[in-house]
Amino acid sequence: MGSFKQDIRETFLGLSESAQEKWSDFTQFLQEAWPLLLLLLAILMGIWWYADPPPPNRVLMATGSPGGSYEALGKKYAEYFASKGVTLELVPTLGAQENIERLADRNDPVQAAFVQAGVAHAKEIKGVQSLGAIAYDPVWFFYRGPEVKNSDLEAHRGNFKYFSSKTLSIGVKGSGTYAQASKILKISGFEHLPQFVYLPGGEAVRALQAGKIDGAFIVDAFEAPNVQALLNDPSVHVVTFKRAEAYVKLIPYLHILEVPQGSFDLARNFPPQDMKLLATTTNLLVDDRMHPAIQFLFLEAAREINGRGSFFSERGEFPSFKDSILPDSPIAVHYENNHYPLLSTYVPFWLAELINRLVFILLPFCALAYPILQSLPGYRTKRMQNKINRLYGSLKALEQDLLNGFNDEQREEYLKRLNLLEYQALRIKISKRMSSDYYNLRTSIDYVRNCLNRGEHPYGYGDFDINSEPI
Repeated sequence: MGSFKQDIRETFLGLSESAQEKWSDFTQFLQEAWPLLLLLLAILMGIWWYADPPPPNRVLMATGSPGGSYEALGKKYAEYFASKGVTLELVPTLGAQENIERLADRNDPVQAAFVQAGVAHAKEIKGVQSLGAIAYDPVWFFYRGPEVKNSDLEAHRGNFKYFSSKTLSIGVKGSGTYAQASKILKISGFEHLPQFVYLPGGEAVRALQAGKIDGAFIVDAFEAPNVQALLNDPSVHVVTFKRAEAYVKLIPYLHILEVPQGSFDLARNFPPQDMKLLATTTNLLVDDRMHPAIQFLFLEAAREINGRGSFFSERGEFPSFKDSILPDSPIAVHYENNHYPLLSTYVPFWLAELINRLVFILLPFCALAYPILQSLPGYRTKRMQNKINRLYGSLKALEQDLLNGFNDEQREEYLKRLNLLEYQALRIKISKRMSSDYYNLRTSIDYVRNCLNRGEHPYGYGDFDINSEPI
């Protein structure tokens, strides 16, 4: 029993001594290698602040006209960002054209926007990238009065029988609705109808319901209040695009949405037959200087909000690169292949981003620091050897003074100089591998002291010529 206790005691004593020795070596290492460590720290800080700056905690996003579906969608994104500790400030605009122009303006603080595919001049814009499409935007054409035959809508060049003298709203100039309606009318040969008005969505709905206009193009989501208000109005009809495949061939960014009979309102069997709608997509565009972490956050918000599925889209269908109107962001391409790091599922956004940044920083830092750290043992050994060599040099200088001009009356002064050298040697902190050199120095100092303390001093040769050859 006593032997077991003794073994335990000796084990803990050995561990304690080993820990103390390691701590002593570590503190000595810090004292000796602090210049190199300071250099490495400066390099690390440079990489941290310049190569990978932290993401901003406030982002501005252009949505669209107040009360529109983009504003409602933007509020959902803002709520998601707020849950991650980032403020997403929504900026109302006149529509898609203004959104993309503000993004392209390098002095404008807006960094993100919702823009429909097919907006005029989008391809010529520089400095803007796409995070992909996030939703379908059906092209609705609502009208009042008796239901029109498809053959009337398919007439060519001025023979638009029913609407040739009617008043139609095609959206505010610069809006996505105006862009889509203009292209569809032009390619159909109806761009010169005389009674076009340019009303925003809400005003167009009210004017159509009040009978002030006869028809209205609205490009908006199925769930949008403006669309729902007209779908639920029995006096309003929806045009079906019978030649939808032809439109898609001629306007590549358009998509065909199938609407089964009765799916809008089963009780009143609306629509009364299967129909086809044309649709563009909402693209999430960003300034190409946007921080990658914020781009990832936008993509996560799109997956969470727009990826749930809707009347026209399947679950997980968005975000996607269905018809990017601008160059795809490399961050979005990476996200499509890999998705956001799993870490963000379990820790707050700021912590996940901090860890990601640390990984980004530590990899190049370690690649740079490794050879420097490898050189530290030799660096430390050289520093300790230099300290010992300097004391050897001082000892040799003292001995040379004794040899050239020994004066027995100055023996105490000589001994004081030796004592100072020994004190300086005692203050040197060395590693175990340097112990032999260290104690050789101490022995050499002791040897000179012993020579001075003899009755006869080897440095005082009396009448002998110190320059004579040895026998």
